[in-house]
Amino acid sequence: MKAFMDDNFELNNQTAEKLYHEYAKDLPIIDYHCHLSPEEIYENTQFENITKVWLYGDHYKWRAMRANGIEEKYVTGDGSDYDKFLAWAKTVPMLIGNPLYHWTHLELKRYFGVEEPLNENTAPAIWEKVNNQLTSGEWNVRDFIVKSGVEVVCTTDDPTDSLEYHEKIKADDSFNVKVLPSFRPDKGLEINRNTFVDWVAKLAEVSEMTIDSYDAFLQALEKRIEFFHEVGGRVSDHAIDTAMYEEATEEEVAQIFAKGIKNEKVSLEEEKKFKSYTLTFLGKEYHKRGWAMQYHINAHRNNNTRMFNKLGPDTGFDSMNDALIAEPLVRLLDSLDRADALPKTILYSLNSRDNVTLSTIIGSFQGGGVPGKMQFGTAWWFNDTKLGMIDQMEKLADNGVFSRFIGMLTDSRSFLSYTRHEYFRRIMCNLVGEWVENGEYPNDEEALKQIVQNISYYNAKEYFGF
Repeated sequence: MKAFMDDNFELNNQTAEKLYHEYAKDLPIIDYHCHLSPEEIYENTQFENITKVWLYGDHYKWRAMRANGIEEKYVTGDGSDYDKFLAWAKTVPMLIGNPLYHWTHLELKRYFGVEEPLNENTAPAIWEKVNNQLTSGEWNVRDFIVKSGVEVVCTTDDPTDSLEYHEKIKADDSFNVKVLPSFRPDKGLEINRNTFVDWVAKLAEVSEMTIDSYDAFLQALEKRIEFFHEVGGRVSDHAIDTAMYEEATEEEVAQIFAKGIKNEKVSLEEEKKFKSYTLTFLGKEYHKRGWAMQYHINAHRNNNTRMFNKLGPDTGFDSMNDALIAEPLVRLLDSLDRADALPKTILYSLNSRDNVTLSTIIGSFQGGGVPGKMQFGTAWWFNDTKLGMIDQMEKLADNGVFSRFIGMLTDSRSFLSYTRHEYFRRIMCNLVGEWVENGEYPNDEEALKQIVQNISYYNAKEYFGF
C-alpha cells in the first residue's frame, strides 16, 4: 500500500517516477488562461485568513459543500470565515475520488507545510497554522506566484477594461512575472442579452468614438484589440456555449446590429449571422497580430434560476451542455481558413463526449509550418479530473501529435491553484510511463525527457511567444 499522497503520488511505475522527478517537476509554469485579479497581483494583497484566499469565489468547492448538505449561509452567505472553513473541513473527507480532495491537500502541503488530512478534528489547528503564515507576510499574492515558479499569467479581461493594473505591473521592476491580458469579448457577441446595449455604449466610451453602425462597432473592437496588443496581450478567449455558424453579408449583419442597439430582439438565425460574421472578423484580427484564439464550448450556464437571481453567475450552478458542435465549428474555422486568416487556435469542450470530435477537427486545419497550430485544449472545468485529463490526452494521442500538446492551465480564481500543474504533470508522466512499460514506446530517455518537458513547459513557451 502506498502512503497517502507521498512523493510518488499518482506515479505508478518507475518510468513515471524518473520522468516526473528528474525532468518535469521543477519546470516553470506558463498559466495561459486564468481568472485571477490583476489588481490583487499589483497590490500584492495579503489575505487575513485561508477562507478569503481559498473559498471566496471557488464555485468548485461551493458545489461540493451544497451536495454535502451545508447551508448556503456557510457557502456564500453571511457565516463567519471560520465557520465557512469548518464547513469545508467537514466536506473534504467525503470527497474520496474527487480531485478537490487532492487539490486541497496539495495546496495545504506545498504552501503551508500541512501534512495531516483536513477534517473537522484537524481544522482548528490547520486554521491557526495557515493563518499565522498568511498574516506574516510570507504568503502574499505575489509569493504564491513567484514561489510556484510562474513565468507568465494570462488573466481574462473584457475589451472595455482599462488594463491599468497590467500596465502598472509591467512598470514594476520588482516583479519579474509577466501578467498579460486576454481579450474576452463575449458580451459584445450576445446581441440578445439585456446587457448588450449598455456594453456597446461602454465600448464606445473607452474607444473614444461613436458607435452608431456595425462598421463603427468593428472599428471599436479593432481599436481595443490593438490596445490589448500594446499592453502585451497575445491571447483571446471566447465562451461559445452553443457553437453556431451561418453565412451572412456585412450588409445583413449591419441591419441585425441596428436592431440590437435599439434593444430589439433578433431571431435565432439573425443571432447566428451576427455571431458568425463578428467571430470571423475577430479571428482575422487575431491572425494579423499572431495571437492565439481560444474557444470554450458547450457549457450550460446558470441552470438554477432561483439561485442565479440570488447570487448571479459563476456561483456553481452550471453544467455540461450536449449541443452538437462539429458542423458549425468546422464551418466557422473554415471561414477563416478560406481567407488564409485562421489564427493559432485552442479548442475546449465542457462535454467529454466531444473529445474525439475535437481531436479530429484540429487535424483538418493544421499547417503553415506552425507546430501544433491547432490545439485540443487541456481537460476543462468538469473534465479537470484525473480521469478527464487522461481521456483528453489519450484521445489527442490517438488522433494527433501528443508531443506538441501545450499542456496545463489553472482556469482558476485562486492563487493557490498552481498545484494543479503539479497534479497534471504527475498524471501526464504516469500515462507516458505506462506506454513505455507496456512496450508501446521505446525506453529512450532523451526522447521521453523532451516529450514531458515540452508538454509541461516548452511547447506553450514556443506556441504563445510571450
